[in-house]
Amino acid sequence: MTVRAYRQILRRKSRQIRVGNVLVGGDAPISVQTMTNTPTTDVKATVEQIQAAERVGADIVRVSCPDRDSALALKDIVRQVKVPIVADIHFHYKRAIEAAESGAACLRINPGNIGSAERVREVVKAAKDYGCSMRIGVNAGSLEQDLLEKYGEPCPEAMVESALNHAKILEDNDFREFKISVKASDAFLAVAAYQGLAEACDYPLHIGITEAGGLRAGTVKSSIGLGMLLWSGIGDTLRVSLSADPAEEVLVGYDILKSLGLRRRGVTVISCPSCARQNFNVIKTVELLEQKLAHITTPLTLSVIGCVVNGPGEARETDIGLTGGGNNTHQVYLSGVTDHRLKDQDIVQHLVGLVEEKAAEIEAAKAAAEAQAETTRDVAPAAE
Repeated sequence: MTVRAYRQILRRKSRQIRVGNVLVGGDAPISVQTMTNTPTTDVKATVEQIQAAERVGADIVRVSCPDRDSALALKDIVRQVKVPIVADIHFHYKRAIEAAESGAACLRINPGNIGSAERVREVVKAAKDYGCSMRIGVNAGSLEQDLLEKYGEPCPEAMVESALNHAKILEDNDFREFKISVKASDAFLAVAAYQGLAEACDYPLHIGITEAGGLRAGTVKSSIGLGMLLWSGIGDTLRVSLSADPAEEVLVGYDILKSLGLRRRGVTVISCPSCARQNFNVIKTVELLEQKLAHITTPLTLSVIGCVVNGPGEARETDIGLTGGGNNTHQVYLSGVTDHRLKDQDIVQHLVGLVEEKAAEIEAAKAAAEAQAETTRDVAPAAE
């Protein structure tokens, strides 16, 4: 897609931290997170759920540690997965220390909720000793009582004040390897809180509309809230919170980022809703294509349009395009140029083959470029 001024998003400048091997903030790609819903002590089930999320592209996965056994179970879990694990901690400072010792890459914690200043210092020391970053997680549903009394209700100002209060506790302990979230189930409240926080600090922000609902309604609400934030340049890592399989959260997260041109993974299918002009069954074709192309991780575009009204124009902008034609014969475009015709019965498998071929071509070119760059580095003369 051609880059135009109206397509450019200027991301907020934030400091950069590390969550395991994933960089968050600065110029790093916006990362996609999810959270397990299995009992953490059931190591097998939890590992399987994390690995399923890895397969669809999760960058970071959060795991709840409500008790000692859960925090200690991280030792076995971390060894079996590739993505960095965030330990979700509430109130119990010892759980945070145990999680750090067990291999967590990040601790999700509110420093003001874990007790005395000494306990906070112990958690910070564990984080430093074991290379953990932290996430300060403010939620509209669990604001501190004094802030509720001060403001009368959960509001953007209260959430920002809570976040900055927690941040100061870590800063006072000489710890700045943290990101912040100010989530709410109300998209208006969440967006306003993030906008206020983005102006008040330069820490990386983990964005999300919490408790968004089921797969369809939650996707819509999250897309509205996260879309507004991302479009304005706010957000360094995100989670789409759905009452659904964690892998679905990851898929929706990537679709949101792809829609804004912020990150691409896999095939972006551009398809028409279909109408009486369609010359093949567009809806069924797209459904099958999405299933059969789920294994492709290389970013590329595929347009599937039922007739010639918009088909040729869309095909000019995609890597591979299909436009419906008469007599059960349709036009295939490659790199925006008409290439060959295709009969009804061959549509899905033929397009899958073209996509796989194009993906292999892109990956080969990428590997060649990387090899050339490596060779150039190896033969470069040493600086005097």
